Amino acid sequence: MRSVLLLLTVRGGGEVGARRRVSPVLAAVALASLLALTATGCGSNDPDANAQASASAASEGDGKITIPDDIRDRLKEHGIDVDKWKDGAWKNWDRDDWLRKAQDYINPVIEGLWDPDRMQEAEDPDRGVRESDLSGDQGVTDPEPAPVDAKAVSPTYHDTVPEAGKVFFDSPEGTMVCSATVVADPANPGRSNLVWTAGHCVHAGRSGGWYRNIAFVPSYNDQAFSAGELAGATEDELAPYGVWWADWAGTSDQWIAQGGPTGGAGAPYDFAVIHVTPENGGSGKSLEETVGSALPVNFAAPAVPRVESITVDGYPAAAPFDGETLYQCQDRPGRLSINASDPTMYRIGCTMTGGSSGGGWVATGADGEPALVSNTSIGPVNAGWLAGPRLGEVAKGVYDTVSQKYAGR
Repeated sequence: MRSVLLLLTVRGGGEVGARRRVSPVLAAVALASLLALTATGCGSNDPDANAQASASAASEGDGKITIPDDIRDRLKEHGIDVDKWKDGAWKNWDRDDWLRKAQDYINPVIEGLWDPDRMQEAEDPDRGVRESDLSGDQGVTDPEPAPVDAKAVSPTYHDTVPEAGKVFFDSPEGTMVCSATVVADPANPGRSNLVWTAGHCVHAGRSGGWYRNIAFVPSYNDQAFSAGELAGATEDELAPYGVWWADWAGTSDQWIAQGGPTGGAGAPYDFAVIHVTPENGGSGKSLEETVGSALPVNFAAPAVPRVESITVDGYPAAAPFDGETLYQCQDRPGRLSINASDPTMYRIGCTMTGGSSGGGWVATGADGEPALVSNTSIGPVNAGWLAGPRLGEVAKGVYDTVSQKYAGR
């Protein structure tokens, strides 16, 4: 079974600290929607009961919200105390309450949360490895590749790499950022809303659960403004194709069971697929239609000796980079084995740092067309190379699960 993430978008309302005040009516509507979804997620198959719960939550004439006791108890079972909800309890990262599974995870997403300041403040998640992390290779690791200098992509990014973008999310350590790629959806050809990134950009792995407020920004900083030029930037300048919230996501069970913030554990299964929806409701166009492209995913890419070249995209954020510029590396891949029992990974020379995690690895397929074959997972503490999982049956299972959930929509 693949693990998935469900996010509820609250449009027109919400509160983060003192950022925004919400009318009782909007708050009631938002909470009513949340309760109806929670009742369903916790196993209720009675639509009338769900509707009654929603109506009860929002129908008090004095403007106060009342919640049926059974719904209140169900929420508390999953770490949500509705009495503290408006005081910011949704940001509680208590390890015992950090939810790991789809049926336990409800997350209100606040429209306007990812404003330009917050996007620029996001930091990279640390996934550095040391030589001691590579002790189980059993002789299937090729010599370390020579570093390949990352090259800045010429603006506008959308002209040459329309599928590339950034993923933003909140973690216990603060606001974080990764890279990501728009990929094709077999269930909705030409109308994909799927994004490929790393597992560690959506889920903390063995020591935690799903991150919150996950959103994708395609062609982030499309004009390649410098950090100085971005002071006072508008959302249109940073997110010319909008902000797209994740309303569903999947990663591998192996990443959830093994993955960690540093080192190589779980890296061969460090991939994720998210389904997105436009923050502002959009024009009815899908993400693929909006950006004009989506890469196919190749789950049967050839073994390392037969891959001539791989191009890696990413927004490196750790020094000496600042996270505002899209970069690429191109190299012939070698092999990297973290553990003899796990699949061998691709590895290339590349000087990109943290923040490039999740970025797409693209190779030319047998049909002569580009396809996604991996994503950035790990690199050494001192940079110089990057490694990504070779996508196979487990990755295809995650991809198919997310795709099929939205088949025909």
